[in-house]
Amino acid sequence: MFSFNMFDQPIPRAFQNRFSTQYRCYSVSMLAGPNDRSDVEKGGKIIMPPSALDQLSRLNITYPMLFKLTNKNSDRMTHCGVLEFVADEGICYLPHWMMQNLLLEEGGLVQVESVNLMVATYSKFQPQSPDFLDITNPKAVLENALRNFACLTTGDVIAINYNEKIYELRVMETKPDKAVSIIECDMNVDFDAPLGYKEPERHSQHHEEPTEEEGDPSSYAEMDMGFRAFTGSGNRLDGKKKGIEPSPAPIDPSDIKRGIPNYDYKIGRITFIRNSRPQPKKTDDEDGLSRFIAFSGEGQSLRKKGRKP
Repeated sequence: MFSFNMFDQPIPRAFQNRFSTQYRCYSVSMLAGPNDRSDVEKGGKIIMPPSALDQLSRLNITYPMLFKLTNKNSDRMTHCGVLEFVADEGICYLPHWMMQNLLLEEGGLVQVESVNLMVATYSKFQPQSPDFLDITNPKAVLENALRNFACLTTGDVIAINYNEKIYELRVMETKPDKAVSIIECDMNVDFDAPLGYKEPERHSQHHEEPTEEEGDPSSYAEMDMGFRAFTGSGNRLDGKKKGIEPSPAPIDPSDIKRGIPNYDYKIGRITFIRNSRPQPKKTDDEDGLSRFIAFSGEGQSLRKKGRKP
């Protein structure tokens, strides 16, 4: 009798808790069913068959379930979460942007392995188009879009949908590892300059202080010069109009009224100046006269004061 004990040694615990299998992958648009599953395209999660859930439930894996996807033909890999277990057996459905990162075609083979990732603390993104700068609050938009993602991988190009437009962002850096989990984490987000963005040219502006020069008196005609004596036309008693043309005196620069400049002017502030006359201050004598004092009048007596006879 011969006995072989090559399988008597226990399998290491790390391999017992590991899920690893191959699936044929298709984009979400190929998923059969009456319901629209466009929500899968907006995130970073995949749809797996029910047999995967049965196998995962038997393994002592950690939650949330995170997976490493590998295309062995192109040596490309990424990480994702799982959304549902409703796919046909032997098939998994991926978002279109994820298939582009893995260089996979419809029906291609992808290796799916369960992994444990560290929680993210920092990530940096580079928009792939300058159109991303048109968004008013890009951090808030990205934060809302990342709620549909489970993890990030350095080098991936993720796609987010905002205002019926798809924006692509490349994951430039993640900390503390190249692949991190972003579920229930406090992560700092930073942006790099968009791809193809050019800095606007800044022209040096020389601010020269205007100097007061003697202008042409003819240009003062439209300015408010107030009252000027003897500038009207005259009339003759005999009715003739000879020699009655007005001959105004030449304009003297001292006759021109100019406004007082606002030396406290600041750029971006509008000041409304009202020409209100200050009210005259009341003196103490006027205050005393106008103040009412009770029982301050003089009385009259009906009895005349005098000596008795």
